[in-house]
Amino acid sequence: MAHSSQLGFQDAASPIMEELIYFHDHALMAVLLISTLVLYIITAMMTTKLTNTGPLNAQEVEMVWTLMPAVILVIIALPSLRILYLMDEVNSPHLTIKAIGHQWYWSYEHLDHMVMKYNSYIIPAKDLLPGQFRLLEVDTRMNIPMESSIRMLITSVDVLHSWAIPSLGVKTDAIPGRLNQTTFTTTRPGVFYGQCSEICGVNHSFMPIAVEASRLLTTPDQLLEIKIDVTLERSDQKTFIKIHPGTPHEQYLKIYEKDHILNPLQMKQAHQ
Repeated sequence: MAHSSQLGFQDAASPIMEELIYFHDHALMAVLLISTLVLYIITAMMTTKLTNTGPLNAQEVEMVWTLMPAVILVIIALPSLRILYLMDEVNSPHLTIKAIGHQWYWSYEHLDHMVMKYNSYIIPAKDLLPGQFRLLEVDTRMNIPMESSIRMLITSVDVLHSWAIPSLGVKTDAIPGRLNQTTFTTTRPGVFYGQCSEICGVNHSFMPIAVEASRLLTTPDQLLEIKIDVTLERSDQKTFIKIHPGTPHEQYLKIYEKDHILNPLQMKQAHQ
């Protein structure tokens, strides 16, 4: 979460954002070294009393100031290309969620196992509860499990929008008639805020994004705590558990990976 007088990035909540912060520090170091060298040369030229009006043939100097920028560009470009490829890499996402931009709110569709749709509107300042953030809170957050690969399909129904969450290192344009894709994985639980990052009209600043990452519920005790029904289904030799809590936007929680499958005894305890 950003705070007043902040100079750097928000705390990273995804591996991609961590890589972006490292790359920022790497590029900033190159900029500081170049700036220091240029400042030193300017200061030396302005303060020296030595003058030489005769032109000299300096082939070595010309070679240096031609090759040095090329080397610096390569040093900056290689890590940048690596991060670009990492951002586009999709490896068997656990969840696929479609985000649709409207003037001026977001709607979401969860596309795995069961289709679920809901809208996400900004909460007006007069309706905020103590501790909530102005211009960032929404009535329905997008809920996802942490440490799971999430694939986002992003589009728009009217004008250009942009789905962006700084702490996750995600920013993808929502273009009418086109489906853009991005992926991310949250490394810690929490609520991560973002906003539409493309000028989209008079209420552009009033369409925030709120993503809530939580731990997967994997034990019978946790299932019984929130009084949910567990249904075991088999399809194409894949076993998964569907969890149906009370609020519609939390129905995304499905434990379908091998590491999270409950054994028969645990299933019996969960149904009691």
